[in-house]
Amino acid sequence: MNIILNNRHESFTKERLTITQLLVVKNYTFKMLVVKINGKLVKKDAYDKSIITDGDDVTVLHLVSGG
Repeated sequence: MNIILNNRHESFTKERLTITQLLVVKNYTFKMLVVKINGKLVKKDAYDKSIITDGDDVTVLHLVSGG
């Protein structure tokens, strides 16, 4: 499977991944994340159900707050 992850081409051996699987594979451990698939925001409680397939454009952003 080939996707675009944060504006970079990425290849995976699986034909599809859930967001949760992608986060584990790419070692995203930050607690406050925003995830979009093809520009559509995915809520955290849907990470296990949301499927990423070949050609998808995925964005994973870390939310950082401070002052």
